Amino acid sequence: MDKQKIQIFDTTLRDGEQVPGCKLDTAEKIEVALRLEQLGVDVIEAGFPISSPGDFESVHSIARVIREATVCGLSRAVEKDIITAAEALKGAVRPRIHTGIGTSDSHVVHKLQTTREKVVERAIAAVKLAKSFVEDVEFYAEDAGRTDNQFLAYVCEEALKAGATVLNIPDTTGYCLPDEYGAKIKYLKENVKGVHKATLSTHCHNDLGLATANSIAGVIHGATQIECTINGIGERAGNTALEEIVMVMRQHPDLKKYTDVDTTMLSAMSAYVSDTMRVPVQPNKAIVGANAFAHSSGIHQDGVIKNRETYEIIDPKDVGVNNSSIILTARSGRAALAYRMKNIGYELTRDELDIVYDSFLKVADEKKEVLDDDLHQIAELRHKVAV
Repeated sequence: MDKQKIQIFDTTLRDGEQVPGCKLDTAEKIEVALRLEQLGVDVIEAGFPISSPGDFESVHSIARVIREATVCGLSRAVEKDIITAAEALKGAVRPRIHTGIGTSDSHVVHKLQTTREKVVERAIAAVKLAKSFVEDVEFYAEDAGRTDNQFLAYVCEEALKAGATVLNIPDTTGYCLPDEYGAKIKYLKENVKGVHKATLSTHCHNDLGLATANSIAGVIHGATQIECTINGIGERAGNTALEEIVMVMRQHPDLKKYTDVDTTMLSAMSAYVSDTMRVPVQPNKAIVGANAFAHSSGIHQDGVIKNRETYEIIDPKDVGVNNSSIILTARSGRAALAYRMKNIGYELTRDELDIVYDSFLKVADEKKEVLDDDLHQIAELRHKVAV
């Protein structure tokens, strides 16, 4: 069986920018978009044009410079939103309008204060209007994760009839379990007429730390697009992390899925987005965190030095990191000390290693991490071997 292409829909510039305190100007957004295109994403959600004049200008500017990726603008199922999105996308080689409405009982009753019937009417009208401007229309059923599957299937089917080319099934609150979300995608694949002509998309939030797992469950059961952000940034606990889902598919060939993302650019892209959007990456963040390929435990260090794959399932170079890091602490053993000493020019005999190791432990007890400058001083003791 051939591998199936999974499209990467990046919403760093829209959902990602909703992080409190994060604000990019138009020039910064254009640069992020250009780097995303170079990274190999298929769709760039450039913003929410109706939200502000600045966002409109950013989407409009990005639409005019991106030549390979699809450029997408978000809208609600509101006429003015859709017209504004269409205006902002003028000049795009591959424009897409992303429009939709809440479908869960919580959204229908409490947020929209309407009925299911009215929601369907608004969904159909929104898709038809968007379709009058662009060929590529994505429909989102907000809070699909908590929407009754039968009603969800009906809304999606009506959106397809109205002209939608992509069906976005968001787990808006990050509530679903992977089995539950995967089953929802499977249900839609089996119960929505015409779904085989459309792209089914996942859009998972990370409120319970399940965004990546849910997205993978989605593609296993038939979704062919994943909506995600660099570093998993986004509203509340964030979105599915692009780097995670890309590497899950790369490291699990049995899934028979692939993306066009250049994984060797992931580390640099992560750092650029973090710096530009002023959102630090937690050190233990999967794939791109500072500690993702760092080892401080003596047992782990010994294993990695002998064979990297003992404790690393990803080659650091595959994500743009030069090497694994052997961090020297009080938990490090002789093998790690000898390895780091060799890296800075000291080839120690066994007796010399025993001598400097005792000194190393004293320094390590005083400091959280022993650095190269410390090692040079410790190395001066290597000749003090008893005769």
